[in-house]
Amino acid sequence: MKREIDRLKEMLMSLCEVVEKNLRRAVESIRKRDAELAKKVIDMDVEIDHLEVDMEEECLKILALYQPVAIDLRFIITAMKINNDLERIGDLAVNLAEHSIFLAGRPKTNVPFDFDAMIEKTELMLRKSLDALVKMDSKLAYEVCAADDEIDAMDRQMQLIAQDAVHTYPDQTECLMHLRSASSHLERVADHATNIAEDVIYMIEGRIVRHKVENYKS
Repeated sequence: MKREIDRLKEMLMSLCEVVEKNLRRAVESIRKRDAELAKKVIDMDVEIDHLEVDMEEECLKILALYQPVAIDLRFIITAMKINNDLERIGDLAVNLAEHSIFLAGRPKTNVPFDFDAMIEKTELMLRKSLDALVKMDSKLAYEVCAADDEIDAMDRQMQLIAQDAVHTYPDQTECLMHLRSASSHLERVADHATNIAEDVIYMIEGRIVRHKVENYKS
């Protein structure tokens, strides 16, 4: 079974790499309002979907053939859950790209959306969660979990800014709503990064920390 587990790890790492790269492209397309880059993000989603299905089939095959226990079983369960989160992050990257296509060529709004800060923190959360997985580092995973509240607060601030701006700049309402939605998608990416981190903690420590803020302290 060791060979199958090693292959599963390779498949998971490949999916991590593709999803992280596509998210980077998506947020860059938002920054630059680059429609061509956004279209590449959308095209790549087909590959992500195929990788996700292959991963799930491999996990189910190992469970059926070998009936793993202990750490091997925890790894397979974690891989299946992370696989799902990665696929959802891929979908959110597509959503961001679709907003980029709409915004491309339209005048920039006069509203001070601080997307750069939110993008930077969201990408860092995802990178840390994947590093925690690769390195089997629960400390990194706890850091990701603890950071989620900050992204939530930034998203709420974006919502308030958008609500106020609609009254001040009614002619920019459509663009403002697309920017508000993009913020919401980034917040959901951070949620999935947190899910990954929580699953890494489960894999390493065998404890479930979901919905338990006090457990985010190792």
